[in-house]
Amino acid sequence: MSKVNETLINEMFDAGAHVGYSKTRRHPSTREFIFESRQKKDIINLEHTGTQLEAALTFLKELQKTDKQVLFVGTKPEARQIIRAAAELIDMPFVTERWLGGTLTNAGEIKQRVARLIKLQDQSEKGELVAANKKERLMLGREIERLEKKFGGIKTLKNTPAALFVVDPKKEEIAVTEARQMNIPVIALANTDCDISIITHPIVANDTNVSSISLFTKKITDVLK
Repeated sequence: MSKVNETLINEMFDAGAHVGYSKTRRHPSTREFIFESRQKKDIINLEHTGTQLEAALTFLKELQKTDKQVLFVGTKPEARQIIRAAAELIDMPFVTERWLGGTLTNAGEIKQRVARLIKLQDQSEKGELVAANKKERLMLGREIERLEKKFGGIKTLKNTPAALFVVDPKKEEIAVTEARQMNIPVIALANTDCDISIITHPIVANDTNVSSISLFTKKITDVLK
């Protein structure tokens, strides 16, 4: 094992990335990534995780040379703030609220809603919102809030993303399904309960621990800067 790999493995271990779910929740596709089961929990083999991470980063390094975008997806409470902050740092689109069906497969409709949001926000900032009365202005304000919550993270999505980075593909099943339908590669931080056979670049590690999510998200973000 190289010094670099030892350093990476120590980083992952310190972040709790090795802690999987119980054996009863294990998905068969992750079996080869289990080092052992201890106190009813699977312990993930971080050597394998490191290899997966390096493969994902190699893929993203090539992508970074282009002007293409990676869509960050993490709607579970532990991931939302981390994913949003990381995506905003490198000006990438993100979804941290509920994934809306059709975000990828019905892009035309989604673009219309995003365009509506951008138009209303622009008019609001310029003081040009046209409203007949106070009630109508209030309703327009609420519409902006609703649209921002649903579509604010993908306002910067120019075209179909070149890839998705997903935290917990089991939780984000619809997003992964749509990406597969569109032949969009998926990089996913996936715990032992996930079906990694359907993921282009799986990274088997704890996807609930905030420290683990932060570590892998930073690795992804650093490559895309």
